[in-house]
Amino acid sequence: MTASLIPTLSGHYYTDPAIFTLEQSQIFERMWFCAARASDLPRPGSFQSVEIGRESVLIARGRDGKLRAFLNICRHRGAKLCTEESGEVKRAFQCPYHAWTYGLDGKLIAAPNLTKMPDIDRVEYGLVNVALKEWLGYVWVCLADEPPSFSDDVMSAVTERLGTLTAIDSYEIGDLEVGKRIRYDVKANWKLIVENFMECYHCATIHPELTEVLPEFADGYAAQYYVGHGAEFGTGIQGFTVDGSEGFDKLPGITDDQDRRYYAITIKPQVFVNLVPDHIIWHRMYPVAADRTIVECDWLYSKDVVASGRDVSRSVELFHRVNEQDFDACERCQPAMSSRAYTRGGVLVPSEHHISAFHDWVTTKIAVID
Repeated sequence: MTASLIPTLSGHYYTDPAIFTLEQSQIFERMWFCAARASDLPRPGSFQSVEIGRESVLIARGRDGKLRAFLNICRHRGAKLCTEESGEVKRAFQCPYHAWTYGLDGKLIAAPNLTKMPDIDRVEYGLVNVALKEWLGYVWVCLADEPPSFSDDVMSAVTERLGTLTAIDSYEIGDLEVGKRIRYDVKANWKLIVENFMECYHCATIHPELTEVLPEFADGYAAQYYVGHGAEFGTGIQGFTVDGSEGFDKLPGITDDQDRRYYAITIKPQVFVNLVPDHIIWHRMYPVAADRTIVECDWLYSKDVVASGRDVSRSVELFHRVNEQDFDACERCQPAMSSRAYTRGGVLVPSEHHISAFHDWVTTKIAVID
């Protein structure tokens, strides 16, 4: 193989259920996982159930206003406690099987004939806690018994991409509101989606709207290839919209260096952050199977923009088209991963060489040797 080309992962990494099981146990169940937007749980009793790896995790806001996370499993006989994806309870969660009941803090508070079992420790037999942190307005959970450093595991991705952690503070992401959310059911392996987001070799081919707004993308180098670099809007482009027309006022904290620029950040294993001066596009991936991934995409705007009901469709449409174009490409690749032509994988051209670091990271995490 020439110096210009380096190998990718072989095809079975994208199709083998055993590989996917290892990724569930060694990556998604051990790393910090972005599970929900905190504002989606506004009141005490608000909850969401989220599938992370092979576990169902219940996230709930307590009566004290704090968010907590638990394994969504009754401690009695293992029934799934909440079967709904989201909702609100008044004071407690009750198992539909034997009516064991848990407070919003996870403590066992009631069960049939519980008074006749005085030796039961209601904390010990409460719901199993899951580590939780809030950052940038999102809820991050970790299933590991000893969670890794949040700073090293999550926040460092911003530093590696933007050069400093404080650079993201200008966007005040935690104070923004969801103006639009679209859920995509992608028939492709999660790694194909990550690899696609990390490179722009494909941009000139499948993203005509994006390369019109960000002309340098047509040259094939993704913005995240360079530390601290943001792709500049093209001449005559007024905003990050599908037709390049004017968007909204830039967010208050945006610096002159950040104005009229786009920054992309990959936070492993399942978050993409897209920063532009007047809004944020935030992707969360939920790997379901070796060949299926749910992607939830939030478009975040200032509270004034959302409260006023202003039309966000032109800014949403730009990245919605990008998403559909990207996911179509990933779905085009997925069936070929099991082809004999891809038994030894494909190749990466020079502008994609940085993807090999992602491949090394995956194989190290799951400790598989070909």
